[in-house]
Amino acid sequence: MDLELGQPPAPERPGRHRRIAEILVNRISETYRYDTRIWRCGIAGPWLISFAACSALMLGIPTGLGRPADLMLAAGFGTAMLAAAGHLAAVLLALTSLRLPRLFTGCLLGSAGIVMAILSSADLTADASAAVAAAAAALGGLAGIAIGLLRIGKILPGLLLMAALLSLPLFLAGGLQLEYGAARDRTADSGPVSGTAASGSLDAANPGTPGGYAYRSFTYGSGSDRHRAEYGSGAAVRSSSVNASSYMKKWSALRTLFWGFDPESLPLNGRVWMPEGDGPFPLVLIVHGNHMMEDFSDKGYAYLGELLASRGFITISLDENFLNYSAWSGIPDDDYKLRAWIILRHLEQLASFSDAPDNPFYGKIDFAKTALVGHSRGGQAVAMAADAQRWFKDDPVLKPAGRFHISAVAAMAPTDQTVDGRLAQLHDVSYIALQGARDGDVHDFYGDRQYIRSFYSAYTDAFKTSLYIGDANHSQFNSDWGLLDLAPPAGLFLSRSGIMKDKEQRQIAKVYISAFLEQALHGSREYTGLFRDYRSGLQWLPASTAYFNRYQDGGFRIIAGYDEDRNRATSAPGGVITASGLSWTEEMAKDREGGSKGTYGALLERRADEAGEAFYRIALGAGPAADATLYGADGLSFSMANLGAGSVSVPPPQIEVELADLLGVKARLPLSAVMTPLPLPQTRFARTPWLEKRISGGKYGDLTEAVFQTYELSFDLFHKQNPSFDPAHVTQITFYLLGDGDAVMLDDIGFYSGGTHPSPIQTALIRMGRIKAVFASSGYSAAAALTVSQAPSSPALPTRFLSSNAASSALRSTSLIPANSYWPFFKRWAAAGSFIKL
Repeated sequence: MDLELGQPPAPERPGRHRRIAEILVNRISETYRYDTRIWRCGIAGPWLISFAACSALMLGIPTGLGRPADLMLAAGFGTAMLAAAGHLAAVLLALTSLRLPRLFTGCLLGSAGIVMAILSSADLTADASAAVAAAAAALGGLAGIAIGLLRIGKILPGLLLMAALLSLPLFLAGGLQLEYGAARDRTADSGPVSGTAASGSLDAANPGTPGGYAYRSFTYGSGSDRHRAEYGSGAAVRSSSVNASSYMKKWSALRTLFWGFDPESLPLNGRVWMPEGDGPFPLVLIVHGNHMMEDFSDKGYAYLGELLASRGFITISLDENFLNYSAWSGIPDDDYKLRAWIILRHLEQLASFSDAPDNPFYGKIDFAKTALVGHSRGGQAVAMAADAQRWFKDDPVLKPAGRFHISAVAAMAPTDQTVDGRLAQLHDVSYIALQGARDGDVHDFYGDRQYIRSFYSAYTDAFKTSLYIGDANHSQFNSDWGLLDLAPPAGLFLSRSGIMKDKEQRQIAKVYISAFLEQALHGSREYTGLFRDYRSGLQWLPASTAYFNRYQDGGFRIIAGYDEDRNRATSAPGGVITASGLSWTEEMAKDREGGSKGTYGALLERRADEAGEAFYRIALGAGPAADATLYGADGLSFSMANLGAGSVSVPPPQIEVELADLLGVKARLPLSAVMTPLPLPQTRFARTPWLEKRISGGKYGDLTEAVFQTYELSFDLFHKQNPSFDPAHVTQITFYLLGDGDAVMLDDIGFYSGGTHPSPIQTALIRMGRIKAVFASSGYSAAAALTVSQAPSSPALPTRFLSSNAASSALRSTSLIPANSYWPFFKRWAAAGSFIKL
């Protein structure tokens, strides 16, 4: 039988996919092969980085359960995220067969990812987030190695590495200080006065110290507050709730869960500081701004409430925390309008309290004297409430709130956003704005815009003023907001270098707001000098920072405001502008981001190659309107922003001011005889210049903005410089720029007066009456005065008239015509039309 022989069958080989799967399983099974004891202990380093990042996140988005609970959540969340990310990364590293401690490396990568995700959500750009995350991971890795070395008994290397890590912040801080040295020099190190001749200290008591009234404090509230007993069971007075549903559409269920109410039942809560005594007392309401909803803000103004109550003001800090931002529930829409509306509802409630005999407010409120004080968004809300007709003209709340005459508004670092296409305007309401140059939140001087939109009649006692503070920030006006102007974690990258101490900043607020209310509500005039020139109150203020102040009242008579038209060659009323040796334009004053400040100014820049004099000259117009601007004036006033280099090593602009009278007699003064212009603060907000443009979309813009200082030059100074100069008949104002590269912006040029500002008709009647009286006293009729004015080319009558001693003496007493210059003056005056058109 034939047998067929062959090869035995080959064993079946595993498929490709199976082989790959076996390789992957083998590699994964060895994921933790290289994570020896030192590396396993070293995972504590990345964990610390993750915990720190999550803690910073929770500080910026508090739950309202309290700081310990938030930190426990941060620890749990950080641990869970790191464990998931670390093990996943370790498995992926194992698949590469790289011989390294994979779990430790995976935790490093996981911690970097956690940091980057948190920073990216906190308005840092992707490259900045990645750079910080990489640095944090490296720091965590080194800290982990140090912990691992200590754990395996290598004490000395571990301690040395730990010491190096602990000293790293000091080293970096020193480097940053050197890097920012020049920028710091460009702020206020020259001192607030810079060797100028101050106008003298005020002879008045420090308005920032307590007054003579004892006071008591209590709260009124809904009685059912979930989080604060003082507005719940501890409220001394029960208030009503208000229905805001017609103004509010966005209110989340989480917000209702936290507060226990919805827009139909918002509470009216307030902290009260009330002077002891019969009263009635002026009323002051303080309104906080937008902060984390869960971190309550209304208690942070107790320093103002206690001070003002001791000085005879009923002061109330309003609770509007339920309108603030929450990371969990957002912010209600139209919150600016809501903040102003809640103020009006508080006034309505207080009016009701004052009518109840068993209420602490009964008979205590002086309805004719009310002031509103606000911070941040609250600073805008108080201006809106004072101009309530613009937004709430059809709201019934205006009638009861209208019992209160709001005569003063104070704003600390206010916002100024358009609401329903409108912005607040204040008429005959006193206004003050305080702003810090190192404000990392409201980093533009928005209070300057509301200052510009405040207007005054000639007969009012109201006034407006502002103070720009070189080293103040945003949060320190509230004692509970901490030191950071942005919520963590982004706020951790803001520089604290150069920011004044919190108590010093609040001292400035106490001095200025107290003095402001003393004048606006109590009618005291002893602090007027503080607002006209900050140097008169330096004995009450921190001396290590720079100040810039503006001031204007009903006694100011405008010559050049630059907002009436775009013709740079004209001024009001009827003036003509010329210039030589410099470039000059009318431009919009701009903030740090290049946005409008709401006013135009004259930008003057001296050309370095100009050989002759560089000047900017305003020839005043003729006629009753021009006469009215000068009648009764005490001196020249103007606002000026120093736009030159910001370093104190660069000399200040060399400005001289010259006045000329109707006969051409001139008097000229250096501006430094009154006040030397300070360099504007140059502020970097971030810890490094590289980060400056990578926080919040690079919102900080330029290092500075156009900040004006008001200069008042008394006519007495000009008269002393040239006794022949007649201040009563100024016809020309000239600004000389003497230094190469001088660059300034002028605004609000005019005459100031401590009294009232007469209308043009009044001025005409006053001057006509004086001339008639002079003629009558010398035996001439009133018609003779008109004859002279209408026929100035015929000198017979005035020559015969002016030759009499009686007429000469009488005219001299009117101060209308300079001695020994009667007829030339009379002819020029008549020819100019100032007398003919009466």
